[in-house]
Amino acid sequence: MKAKSIKGKSSEEIKSALKESMADGFKPTLAIVFLSVKQDREAISRLLDEKGIQIFGATTAGEFIDSEIEEASIVIMLLDIHPAYFTIAFLETSQNNAFEDAIKIGEMGKEAFANPAFIIANSGVALDGEPIVEGITRAFASDDKFAHREVTVFGGKAADDLALESTFVFSNQESNNCAIIALIIDEDKVAISGIATCGWKAIGTSKTVTKSEGSTVFTIDDKPALDMLINYLGVEIKPDDNKELVSFLSSWYYPLQLERENADPVIRTAMFANSKDRSLICSGIVPQGSKIKFSLPPDFDSIDTVVAECRGLKENSSHQEADALIMFSCVSRFLSFGAVIKEEIEQVQNIWNAPMAGFFSYGEYGKSKIGKYDYHNNTCCLVALKEKSNS
Repeated sequence: MKAKSIKGKSSEEIKSALKESMADGFKPTLAIVFLSVKQDREAISRLLDEKGIQIFGATTAGEFIDSEIEEASIVIMLLDIHPAYFTIAFLETSQNNAFEDAIKIGEMGKEAFANPAFIIANSGVALDGEPIVEGITRAFASDDKFAHREVTVFGGKAADDLALESTFVFSNQESNNCAIIALIIDEDKVAISGIATCGWKAIGTSKTVTKSEGSTVFTIDDKPALDMLINYLGVEIKPDDNKELVSFLSSWYYPLQLERENADPVIRTAMFANSKDRSLICSGIVPQGSKIKFSLPPDFDSIDTVVAECRGLKENSSHQEADALIMFSCVSRFLSFGAVIKEEIEQVQNIWNAPMAGFFSYGEYGKSKIGKYDYHNNTCCLVALKEKSNS
């Protein structure tokens, strides 16, 4: 399988880059497209569709190919993967139906391949990612054929350049601001390995979520959650008298670490704060009664942690090489590290020395060193694809 990455600031630039990439006879069948909401999704989709290329697409909060970070642009990973080795599923959904719709996507994977793997993206700023990964997993839970292994699920949550208003996923003929798209790959033909890694360090003692509902945390240790975060970490928030819910970007530097037994903690970022009831609205479920710790903004050791864990992934994999790399990196990492995030991306790519495309996301799907496939925040999720030699 051959891969080429291209980029541009307009559909015309992409048209030119696509033509150049195919000049040597390269015939891509799949395009993984990450672009800003400011770009013309329909024009890009038409361009690729006219070439008979299937599309897995999501909007972003910044894009990159290899170690080149872009803003308000378009990046595309082109793959000449055999059409029989993959299929794309697209379902419009809602907060109430995400779990059931994710089960449907899992069932589609089972119907398509004996050993399916899922690379997913979802739109909807407020749409929780946890029911999505749980729904896909549930589709295989009662299937004896999958009793011996976990179902592979990696991906990212679409973004909108930090507007926190409307995100999109899209394919050749479909685009929606509350939907799930899944690139379902035959793992008998294409090896997929990956890791979700963070590097954020917890501080202080464990605290108890004493009142929560879904992704809304009302009290921590019986005190208003917003006040706890402000007082404990010295974070400032400027209330807006005209808005009950306010974007709380400063809290993205100080996510909650949700503790779990026999597994790495999972990060939950407070994306919004309620200035009236002093609650935090997180990107992911925070169960009542759960134990959490606050986190400090990362230092450069966090990048070293990510690079080391990605290197360990390669060393422990049965497939030491990769045809292509896809990275879903939380936008909070970009906010925290600034231009230095380029070093993380570059060092990770150099481990495999393969073409890479990725974007800064509002949430990530994957598996850490310890635990199950899960929905994460503040995480770098790396996926390596390698066509098997017996294919």
